[in-house]
Amino acid sequence: MNRQVELYSAAHSKPEACPDGHIGYSDRFREYGLLIHDGGSSSMSIRFCPWCGSKLPESLRDRWFEELSALGFDDPWSQEIPETFRTGAWYRAA
Repeated sequence: MNRQVELYSAAHSKPEACPDGHIGYSDRFREYGLLIHDGGSSSMSIRFCPWCGSKLPESLRDRWFEELSALGFDDPWSQEIPETFRTGAWYRAA
């Protein structure tokens, strides 16, 4: 899956921008998704590898919101959240 996430042309800076990019990964949520080429970074979460059928790691999206809420962040999209929560560092440190 990591190879598929990194599969995009050199002419593009990230998979979302490349029409050849099909799989995205959010380190923040530990979540894989099928890219939706709508001009943004939209994707549809997947739970199994489309090529081999292996179960992918569980998404930590709900836990991310729960942990930020416990820290007093009601709206992490409009509030300045701790740097650790901008990447997967928050769950790797636990």
